Amino acid sequence: MCGITGWLDWNNDLTRHAGVVETMTETMAARGPDASGTWISRHCALGHRRLCVIDPDNGAQPMVRKRGDTVFSLVYNGELYNAPELRSTLEQRGHRFLTRCDTEVLLVAYIEWGRACLERLNGIFAFAVWNDDSQELFLARDRLGVKPLFHARRGDMFLFGSEPKAILAHPDFPAEVSAEGVAELFAIGPARTPGIGVYRGISELKPGCCMTVSRSGIQSRAYWRLVSAPHQHTLDFTARHVHELLKDTVRRQLVSDVPVCALLSGGLDSSALTSLAAAYYAETGQGAVPTYSVDYVDNDKHFRANAFQPNADAPWIARMSEHLGTIHHAVTFDTPELADALEAAVIARDLPGMADVDASLYLFCKEIKRGATVAVSGEAADEIFGGYPWFHREESLRATTFPWSLALKERLQVLSPETIDWVQPEAYVKRRYLEALDEVPYLDGETADERRMREMSYLNITRFMPTLLDRKDRMSMAVGLEVRVPFCDHRLVEYVWNIPWEMKTAGDREKGILRRALKGVLPEDVLTRKKSPYPKTHNPNYAETVKTRLLERLDDPSSPLRPFVNAERLREIAAATTPQSNFPWFGQLMTGPQMFAYLWQVDYWLRSYRVSIT
Repeated sequence: MCGITGWLDWNNDLTRHAGVVETMTETMAARGPDASGTWISRHCALGHRRLCVIDPDNGAQPMVRKRGDTVFSLVYNGELYNAPELRSTLEQRGHRFLTRCDTEVLLVAYIEWGRACLERLNGIFAFAVWNDDSQELFLARDRLGVKPLFHARRGDMFLFGSEPKAILAHPDFPAEVSAEGVAELFAIGPARTPGIGVYRGISELKPGCCMTVSRSGIQSRAYWRLVSAPHQHTLDFTARHVHELLKDTVRRQLVSDVPVCALLSGGLDSSALTSLAAAYYAETGQGAVPTYSVDYVDNDKHFRANAFQPNADAPWIARMSEHLGTIHHAVTFDTPELADALEAAVIARDLPGMADVDASLYLFCKEIKRGATVAVSGEAADEIFGGYPWFHREESLRATTFPWSLALKERLQVLSPETIDWVQPEAYVKRRYLEALDEVPYLDGETADERRMREMSYLNITRFMPTLLDRKDRMSMAVGLEVRVPFCDHRLVEYVWNIPWEMKTAGDREKGILRRALKGVLPEDVLTRKKSPYPKTHNPNYAETVKTRLLERLDDPSSPLRPFVNAERLREIAAATTPQSNFPWFGQLMTGPQMFAYLWQVDYWLRSYRVSIT
């Protein structure tokens, strides 16, 4: 994977401002630690940081190629999993290749088919191509939004980058946040509304979308969206097809010229991917699969089962590693490390995030990077197959808001009256929720219950899943680790989207169709294990540490956080004996301690990014 950035300016000769695009590019050095490059013409400048995965000796970017007299320049972040097939097709059409890298395949595909090339791509990507003849910049993002892409326009100047930090590095683009951004932070966050960049003037290119930028303006369109259609297959055929799709996807995503590993939690999703990877490694004589897991000091002492985390991961990780013969690495962190990494997590995300969940993932990826450059992870299975508890609870199904944000009224307790009056958080969340429902592609003839489950699936795929994908991309790429997510293969997502809910829950189990598809792949006890999410620390020392840090900020008259929060109410919550048990904040993992850490991150972010509130 890589980091990309660029600057278009119709009123400037950018060849005189090479230092600016170089600075923008270097903000993403962590995303691409192996190489750096820029390409500059009069009105377009492109920058790239490279993480070498395929054909390390070639594939330098920006990549430039001519067709006739027209020069095309590409910057690209991602992986194409069907690059061999595309290369073969393009060679049959007369093209010749100088490298083995998918970067060249993508550039030639764009030269051959233009924007129509997007329909042929299987992969995760964000890229930009400059046509020097037409003076147009074309940008696109993969269907599910695995790879990020942000952009901004100010007058005749257009900027883009894999991360907001690249745009903010431009001297004419200060870090500002308006009422919309504040509402995103305190009412939606750490989730983010698709398309919203939080910073004033910065937008996100939505998943499955592309755009063209020229002198005449900006044109955007969706090239992919979920389409509802009747499901015609039997239960047995459906299970076999899901199995074959997942098997093909995993095999495609194991291709690499650098070391690959699997993230293993002992749950259904990661165990399935690791099992399929182990089978492929055995067939191809590649030896044992390296696996990694994460846990926390004294979590075994302090873990308490609940509906979201019914059991601890450690015994199941050992079970699967022994069963598959993997080379396993157990990574453990303590409270001081987690608390200290909250800063690095903010810098990686350019925003406050999921507190210790972000921080631990950052540290985890940092450890993995010591032995691997590519990792395979089980993100997205719960959103696609309906695995979260909120898919199965009446409280969530009847709610008129996002199922991971049922506690908005409790959240508002910690905001100042002035903040609430200014951003109207309840109205803001309701508007964003209704916008999401307006997008749902219903199927004619569905019952009310079927429509509701389609809504729940849509909300999870388009609103919750991006939060986790963004977290995984930003924390992993902050240490130069590429993470691949097989469950986000668009063929699998499209197929599962139209499987009826009663079939998805075959056997009266969450993700029942996936469990059925994995029979013979996993041991029976792992196959029937209840879902357990990415682990968080249960150590009370962490709660005390982040609580103390937040209280110090509340006592600081210069704190930029103070105008936004109700300090008195926060002190009351901090004085509670078990805040983690009685103060929900976000989703299934963020409660009292994570709320303290999130607000501390807001303060740190406002200071370190010198954010102005407009």
